[in-house]
Amino acid sequence: MKKTALLASCMMLAFATPAAAEEAAAESLKKKVEKLVSFGTRHTLSSPDHPTRGIGAARKWAASDFEATSKACGGCLDIEMIERKVSGPRAPNGVNVVDVLAIQKGRLGWDHVIIIAGHIDSRVTDPMNFTDDAPGANDDASGTALTMEAAKVMSKQKFDATIVYALLSGEEQGLWGGKLLADTAKARGWNVTAMLNNDIVGGSIGTDGRVVKNRVRVFSEGIRSSESLTEQMQRRGSGGEDDGPSRALMRYAKMVGKTDRSLKLEVFGARRPDRFRRGGDHLPALELGYPAVRFTVGVENYRHQHQDLRTHEGLAYGDTVDQMDFNYLQRVTKLNIAVASQLANAPTAPTEVSLGGAVSSNTIVNWKPVKGAAGYRIFYRRSDNRDWQQHVDVKDGGAKTHTLEGVIVDDHFVGVAALDEQGNQSIVTFAGLPQRNR
Repeated sequence: MKKTALLASCMMLAFATPAAAEEAAAESLKKKVEKLVSFGTRHTLSSPDHPTRGIGAARKWAASDFEATSKACGGCLDIEMIERKVSGPRAPNGVNVVDVLAIQKGRLGWDHVIIIAGHIDSRVTDPMNFTDDAPGANDDASGTALTMEAAKVMSKQKFDATIVYALLSGEEQGLWGGKLLADTAKARGWNVTAMLNNDIVGGSIGTDGRVVKNRVRVFSEGIRSSESLTEQMQRRGSGGEDDGPSRALMRYAKMVGKTDRSLKLEVFGARRPDRFRRGGDHLPALELGYPAVRFTVGVENYRHQHQDLRTHEGLAYGDTVDQMDFNYLQRVTKLNIAVASQLANAPTAPTEVSLGGAVSSNTIVNWKPVKGAAGYRIFYRRSDNRDWQQHVDVKDGGAKTHTLEGVIVDDHFVGVAALDEQGNQSIVTFAGLPQRNR
């Protein structure tokens, strides 16, 4: 087998990135954000029934926008509202949490599912204040608009994977919409290949005035929160703390960002599940074992998050449209589309990858064949490196073993991805860990 540098595979991914990723429009994103802001507040406890103000009106408008997208593609989207009654410290009297889903069925049905998500609810300083205006332009009308625009662009294509475009409620009250979606995926038996959660993705100026227009942070967990203590210790013993499925998904996004020059966006791969002592709607997906990451701006402006609308000492506070950068939001949207499209055309990742070669000069890699795979890409790196350094392609969809000659297993980490005939690649499954069904 021919050994090649990782750069070669990155170039392949760049050429495979769909041209449709170029179609996400800054002006379209701006109109969507402005419309969401026009509902005054989208607080989860606000009116579910008022025709023009509150969370209910916002959800109905978003569903109608999905309907229009579906009509344009000949009915390719199934629009659904899932709901659950929830109570907690930020909803002591209970509230009906409703998620708006647009589902684009793929050729592999529910065996290969990719989720693009943002939360539609908003808040001001007091998380219980559901009456005052809470524009929520960047947090998170930006992620909501991105998700809707991704549906508009990607619905023009057909994919192997099923794409779920999800607008989530109750994030600010306790990640309730994310929990509802994750539980729904599990109850319906979805094999979730990836969840791309977009939360605060439309600004480029930080609190201290610094400007970051060419970077987006992608947060990912290493050791899986879904693993038992025994499984975590097995991961520690294999050296796989930096190689869980979420971390592999982050690396995938980083590779796409690096090789697709049209994006003009660096992916900052943040090696923690979320920002320090903060959380988002991808966390419930991680708890159930699904690969999930969070996209967030390269620098945040805390005067324009969770703030009452006001001016204090000459400084404006509040999450308003005028503080956003829609050209930046466009690039993050295109990145999501590029990552999701690439994964949606690739096979699913191998579920079982093991290693042999103890007390040997060679490493033996074994895996369970993946349905629809035309071949496999075996990645490896020295164990003192974080990113894959080399790979070998095995051009046989039925193959299930390969020997890396001269690669000492004690000194290297190994992973395997599945390939289709066009070279579309899944995320990488780390080798050497006991595997289990999600």
